[in-house]
Amino acid sequence: MDVLKEVGNIGAGNAATALSQLLNRPIDMGVPTVQMLPFEEISEKVGGDERIVVTIFLRVEGEAPGNLFFMMTPEAAKMLLNRLAGFELKEGLTFTEMEHSALSEIGNILAGSYLSSLADFTKLSMYPTVPGLAIDMAGAILSYGLLQFGEMGDAALLIDTSFFEGEDQVEGQFFLIPDPSSFAKIFESLGVPLDYD
Repeated sequence: MDVLKEVGNIGAGNAATALSQLLNRPIDMGVPTVQMLPFEEISEKVGGDERIVVTIFLRVEGEAPGNLFFMMTPEAAKMLLNRLAGFELKEGLTFTEMEHSALSEIGNILAGSYLSSLADFTKLSMYPTVPGLAIDMAGAILSYGLLQFGEMGDAALLIDTSFFEGEDQVEGQFFLIPDPSSFAKIFESLGVPLDYD
């Protein structure tokens, strides 16, 4: 867990830096919390299977393949667009095509920052596919991920993080779900061999 927390910290720091460069203004980051949890508990962490979430999801390819989801509430997504990207704040759960595009780009940069940090840390080749954006119930998105990407690992690495501009705070959650064969590779590359006994 100490090693994973370090990866989470570095990834979040890189993501905040990337976001600052994208938006051309200083963005601070709260210290992320990092934990391992069973796949079936992911939706609970974002408010339950029926909770509507804005999700950027992508497939991780390379030496340690898996799936990466960045989830936030529609309210947090609206605030991200308004406070950080300068979009006019509108009520409701609908997003314009331009807002979709901006969220995809922001999510792509954030996810890419985490992934490149993990790749640097582990010295494993890991690269993202083109991200998708979905606004739906958490359970439906995770089910779609299972259908789209095939079998997922039964555990996820959760990195719970917050970004700040002044007093404005946007919370989001990264879920890295390595394929079953990838966990051992990741931990061994970090010098923490998994004990299966």
